[in-house]
Amino acid sequence: MWLDRFSGHSTPSGSPPPHQHRSYSPGPRRPTHLAARPAQRPGFSPRTSSLSVAVNANASTTSLASTSRLTNGSALKQQITPPPNVADPLDVLEKLVGSSLHRKSDYNGHSDDGTIVNKPTSLVEVIEFDGLSLHDFAQAEADEAGDVEEQYTVQPVEEYEKEKDRFEDLHRSILACNDVLKSVETSLTSFQRDLGAVSAEIETLQSRSSIMNTKLENRKTVEKLLGPAVEEISISPAVVQKISEGVIDENWVKALDEVEKRSKIIDSRFKGLETTRAVTDIKPLLQDLTSKALERIRDFFVSQIKALRSPNINAQIIQQQGFLQYKDLYVFLNRHHPQLAGEMSQAYINTMRWYYLDHFTRYRTALQKLSLYIVDKHDTLGADPPSQRAHTAQKSHDALSIGRRMEVLKGSTHSAITSYLAEEDKTPHYLETPFRNFNLALIDNASAEYSFLTDFFSPNPYHLVSQRFASIFEPTFSLGRTLTKELIESTYDCLGVLLCVRLNQHSAFELQRRKVPAADGYVNGTNMLLWPRFQVAMDAHCDSLRRVSSTISTRSAASALSLTDSSKQSTAPHQLTQRFGQFAQGILALSSEAGDDEPVASSLGRLRSEFEAFLAKLGKGIADKSKRDRFLANNYSLVLTIIGDVGGKLAGEQTEHFEELRKACGGER
Repeated sequence: MWLDRFSGHSTPSGSPPPHQHRSYSPGPRRPTHLAARPAQRPGFSPRTSSLSVAVNANASTTSLASTSRLTNGSALKQQITPPPNVADPLDVLEKLVGSSLHRKSDYNGHSDDGTIVNKPTSLVEVIEFDGLSLHDFAQAEADEAGDVEEQYTVQPVEEYEKEKDRFEDLHRSILACNDVLKSVETSLTSFQRDLGAVSAEIETLQSRSSIMNTKLENRKTVEKLLGPAVEEISISPAVVQKISEGVIDENWVKALDEVEKRSKIIDSRFKGLETTRAVTDIKPLLQDLTSKALERIRDFFVSQIKALRSPNINAQIIQQQGFLQYKDLYVFLNRHHPQLAGEMSQAYINTMRWYYLDHFTRYRTALQKLSLYIVDKHDTLGADPPSQRAHTAQKSHDALSIGRRMEVLKGSTHSAITSYLAEEDKTPHYLETPFRNFNLALIDNASAEYSFLTDFFSPNPYHLVSQRFASIFEPTFSLGRTLTKELIESTYDCLGVLLCVRLNQHSAFELQRRKVPAADGYVNGTNMLLWPRFQVAMDAHCDSLRRVSSTISTRSAASALSLTDSSKQSTAPHQLTQRFGQFAQGILALSSEAGDDEPVASSLGRLRSEFEAFLAKLGKGIADKSKRDRFLANNYSLVLTIIGDVGGKLAGEQTEHFEELRKACGGER
């Protein structure tokens, strides 16, 4: 019975038969999935069911489900192939049913006209009957197919006409959308093409960037290795411009030092590598720059030397600001052009020789205008005292008393008197005043000049500096010796000459303190002028005492003492003792620090002997021995009183000697 129902609406193709009462519709057909839905219901496959029935008519639902587990595209024909002597199952079904099944294709997938029919896309593995029998399950499938067919209702022509405009608008919209989409497609295609070009360009840039990064890293590596070497030999344009056109100042000296530094580096590190490109490029520039620097240094020093010849110029200011401040320039000049440096040095020597000689000549002329005391033979110890002389034009003075003349050694004024003040000063002075001022100025200038020569010409050895100093100051030293001769050649001022000796010794000590050995010759030469004159003056004093003693021997003692009554002869000290004591006190005061090698002690010893002989001869005029001894003791006591406050070795010896003489005469202190 279920076979009749199966054959009534089932087809071998598995699709429902067309509806008999359905009219033709001009409208578009509904989607095909509505009609194919019964055929695609899970678990229902006519072909599979037919085959299953044909193979085993008594198979249960379980076996049907197991048969349907074969997937789409499985090799069912190859697995279940009926024997060749078995009839076609569909033919058997047609005989049983009694009607044709309208097969369009066989179970091998071939239609009646021989074309290949596609197999179902998938086979339901499990069919759920929901507790229905096979007949009821088939009836339910048929009812669902009928419901689907009823959905396709007949629509009149008017309905389609009403919808025609809407569908046309929809069609136009679709066409417009197609045009827009084509435009978008074109734009996207162009964008894609441009994007491809940009992508290619980006890849090119990335490649170039990678190459540049590699080059940069290589250059950094090379720079680390070559950078310091290039920096050591390179010269900036600013340095070149400064050397060529800049004003010579501290920055110019720094630029010159940099050029010198580069030159030394090239000479030391690239010695023997003159063919190197860097050295070949930089050496001509260095040579030209060095030549330009030498030219500018020469002009600079020439201008400074000319400035020294200007009237009323202070040479020490120019030496400090124009020479010492730029002494590195002379060092550079002497290193690269010794001949030119020698010419500059000689020009400076000639200029400074003229400078000092001219200034000290004018200074000596000013000192010669000072009024000086004249100390001649009339001022010797045995001559008449100044109070007993006839009236003279010059002011009265005591050449045998040291008085305030010692102040010249104490250095109350540390600077020399100026030429203007010397010309205007009308106060009389002793010879030590012009001597001190001239030599003080000379020693100060000589020390400054020697210090300058040592600092400025520092690359040269000591003997060359001494030669330059001697060349500059020899005329001036000769002028100083001439002045000393003029001051002492006719004087008998022993205290003045000895003061000059002490002043000269102070100059020697100052030169040693300032470390100026080049002026020792002048100091020694001055001493050789002063000591002989001191001896001559002391001899004159001794001769004067000897003459006085000789005159006493020709007269009686009474007349020598200017007394007529021998019973009333005086035992008071003689006036010559006062003068001798003052003179000896001055000599001893100036010799408190004297050495044993000086002629002061011997000269003073001779003078003391003459004085003792004078007192002895003078005492012979006193007949009474006690009075004579008292007379001698009083004279010796006076001398001791005058020289008692003087210190020093020589003063101590003289004090001890007179003390013994006084004691020998029976005197007491």
